[in-house]
Amino acid sequence: QVQLVESGGDLVQSGGSLRLSCVASGRIFSINGMGWHRQAPGKQRELVAVIRSGSSTNYADSVKGRFTISRDNAKNTVYLHMNSLKPEDTAVYYCNADLGDPSGTEYRYWGQGTKVTVSS
Repeated sequence: QVQLVESGGDLVQSGGSLRLSCVASGRIFSINGMGWHRQAPGKQRELVAVIRSGSSTNYADSVKGRFTISRDNAKNTVYLHMNSLKPEDTAVYYCNADLGDPSGTEYRYWGQGTKVTVSS
């Protein structure tokens, strides 16, 4: 089994910064990509940022220039550095990992979420 555990969510004032972390553990053959999604109350879950095995990254337009995703392959950990936070960034942030098995099949796993609240 595979587990993803997020941490770092908190209450922060507008303009502040946070760093989220997500550690993957368990039976891992390969990690093809890791990312962060978020879900605000009453809204659908949306992609925030993704980092692939070659370290290429993609960001939602709403966070470009403010958020940075990074990865420590040795620790199976992905980070989301969030700067210049806005009240509209308030959401539960979910980590995901796209893991490959020896046959090449890919599976997506999710963490339980960590809550970020940005006060105005």
